[in-house]
Amino acid sequence: MNFMHKLRETNKTFVIAEIGQNHQGDINIAKELIKIAKECGADCAKFQKTCLTEKFTVSGLNRPYKSVNSWGDTYGAHKAYLEFSHEEFIELQNYAQEINILLTASAMDPESLNFLKEITVPFIKIGSGDSNNLLLIEQAALTGIPLVISTGMINFDTVKRIYDLVSKYHNNFALLHCVSAYPTPYENINLNVLNAYIKEFPDIVIGYSGHEIGIQPTVCAVAIGAKIIERHITLDKKQKGSDHNCSLEPPELKQLIDQIRSIELAMGDSIKQIQNCELSCYEKLGKSLVYAFDFSKGHKLKKDDLKIKVSYPKGLDGLLFDEVVGKNINCNVKSDDPVLSEQFS
Repeated sequence: MNFMHKLRETNKTFVIAEIGQNHQGDINIAKELIKIAKECGADCAKFQKTCLTEKFTVSGLNRPYKSVNSWGDTYGAHKAYLEFSHEEFIELQNYAQEINILLTASAMDPESLNFLKEITVPFIKIGSGDSNNLLLIEQAALTGIPLVISTGMINFDTVKRIYDLVSKYHNNFALLHCVSAYPTPYENINLNVLNAYIKEFPDIVIGYSGHEIGIQPTVCAVAIGAKIIERHITLDKKQKGSDHNCSLEPPELKQLIDQIRSIELAMGDSIKQIQNCELSCYEKLGKSLVYAFDFSKGHKLKKDDLKIKVSYPKGLDGLLFDEVVGKNINCNVKSDDPVLSEQFS
């Protein structure tokens, strides 16, 4: 059974705590965030892995970057400051294994994809920034490793192209509805896209990667049917960096996961039946068939001879009304007596 099939077969939502680059380039902060993800109940901690010269052009790296969020004078220097080396990433992977939480990363380019393949991760993430990079997506599909693909900044036709492309190789992948705005205004979240994905792609896992302020839409996504949830996490929303303001601090992450687990319990199995917890209420308030008048033995019951009331002791269930009409009673009964099965020949 492949990774995604297991997710489809369970009632549990798979929660990814996206650390991204909210570690501020500090491996100790990165480890602290991994630990927080574990303590809050997340299933996986995730980073971003980039070979800068593969992802960006020379001019893109050399352009000046003057921003309150900048860690360098150029965009390349800024990104380099936040990028962990292969050795550091393996150190983080080992730490995650020690505390028993999965760890992976978004592959931002072919070299990073190969690195993640070599170190064996549970799945590879393709971020929305590469949702139009069909070359990278196909290379990722060819690895045979499970994929989680975000779909921000593209339309539904492109989503279908991604689905068709990866499906040529396997169906061990997930598509996440995502809006790439940090934060995403509530009026642009468009959770109903999840319904469209679930209908259009019934053989794969569908999830939600949220960038909104708060947790309510994310919890709603689970109720709609998202099997994977991804949210950015941070130690402090006020830290330097463009992702922090729409990330979840530890108490929010814990609250989100607790609410997701509650929603999972509440969703049930879609079988409508009397629940055990309802039985005491039924015994107290459930209505029974009773006689509307006094009747003598041998009387043939008509519709107007019966009423449905709360009775003690209980009689036959009110749903049996039509089955009782037309029967002859075998004893004398009084008004308001419960109708019992032994009263019929």
